[in-house]
Amino acid sequence: MKVPPVCVDSMKFLFSLRLFGSGTFRVLFGALAIAVTLINLPLAAADPTGSAGSSGSAGSMDGGSFSAPLPMPRGPGTAVVVLGYGLLPDGAMRPELVERLRAGYVQAVLAPASPIIVSGGNPHNGVTEASAMADWFICHGIPEYRVHLDHDAESTIDNADNSARIIREIGAQDAVVVTSANHVVRAVRNFREAGVNVVGAVTPEQASRVAWLLAT
Repeated sequence: MKVPPVCVDSMKFLFSLRLFGSGTFRVLFGALAIAVTLINLPLAAADPTGSAGSSGSAGSMDGGSFSAPLPMPRGPGTAVVVLGYGLLPDGAMRPELVERLRAGYVQAVLAPASPIIVSGGNPHNGVTEASAMADWFICHGIPEYRVHLDHDAESTIDNADNSARIIREIGAQDAVVVTSANHVVRAVRNFREAGVNVVGAVTPEQASRVAWLLAT
């Protein structure tokens, strides 16, 4: 069986810990480590107003800034949506996308019942952003059945519209959006315009204090 390139670094890490073949153990260990780390971190409640400019779990967006604690862990009705970023010509992921994935992984472990949507098309070397992201999650111990792929998005509006359709299809009611800090304001706005109830948003900067425990 051919091992996806994105798995190579993860495999080296697992071998070094003698945990290869024990992805479940790694996720459980990561969840425990996150729980310990988050003892001193505030958690964001859902924003009941649905306003892109209000405070709450979607952050403070006045003037295009974003600052918020990690969203409150939720159940299977809340999808974790990770937005893609342009791949390299050979189909490898850029560091910016890996940082988004690490942030999404933190949220995925905090909310183990939540489905994960990876959204991004723009294929390079036969690889879409969504397929690269899905491989990364699976290689880091996330069960394949949790990961839903949108291979067609070519813009943030596409991310929102396509994710809204997937959210309806899988029976979820709302979403936590994961993207970069300089993109999150526009992304949350587009998702809400697409009819998605955004109950939180995560950026790599927010998750950086705990991401290293899980997704090195």
